[in-house]
Amino acid sequence: MEQSIRARIRAGDAEAFGQVFEDHARTVYRHAVRMTGDRTVAEDVVSLTFLEAWRVRARIAPEGDSLAPWLLGIAGNVIRNTRRAARRHQKALAKLPPREVVPDFSGELAGRIADAEELAAAKAALEQLRPAEREVFALCVWEGLDHSAVAEALGRPVGTIRSRLSRARTRLRELTAREVASAAAARSARAAQRPGSTGQVPGDRTSAVRPTKETIR
Repeated sequence: MEQSIRARIRAGDAEAFGQVFEDHARTVYRHAVRMTGDRTVAEDVVSLTFLEAWRVRARIAPEGDSLAPWLLGIAGNVIRNTRRAARRHQKALAKLPPREVVPDFSGELAGRIADAEELAAAKAALEQLRPAEREVFALCVWEGLDHSAVAEALGRPVGTIRSRLSRARTRLRELTAREVASAAAARSARAAQRPGSTGQVPGDRTSAVRPTKETIR
């Protein structure tokens, strides 16, 4: 009888592990994008997740179905470590003297605006959740894992997963309404600043700009 993929990976079979990468890399990447809001960071998360998975391959349970929960659990740890490293980096940069202002070339990225705004909106809402609730929501709702699979991924009881998901859903409903109102206010403010717009009062540019700044802050 052919060895199971779990047994082969535990034994150090690189070919079997390569198949696991082919089967689950996109799932890990999608989860990382949703949790970080940054595609470049997500690519790094995928690489680090599979490097760590290979390092700890002997810990794979001998029996089970999909390896996705195990990989997503590792990805969650990688994301948390990445965030801690980013915070340390930002603190280090804050101690450096100010750099010369670089011209803004954001106009060249106009084609990506819609996608970036969608990711930013999702990230803004999720980041207002507690980290544990955010992770459970992403795994249950976006990845479609059942409660037992998420419990396996995070090493928590099924009951804990259910309660965290319930709290996350309730909180996100409130946050969604707030984000929609905030986005609408921002769009109105931007429209009022366009040349020829009737929404801007001549000579009162400060009052027209203020809502946008307050929304972005």
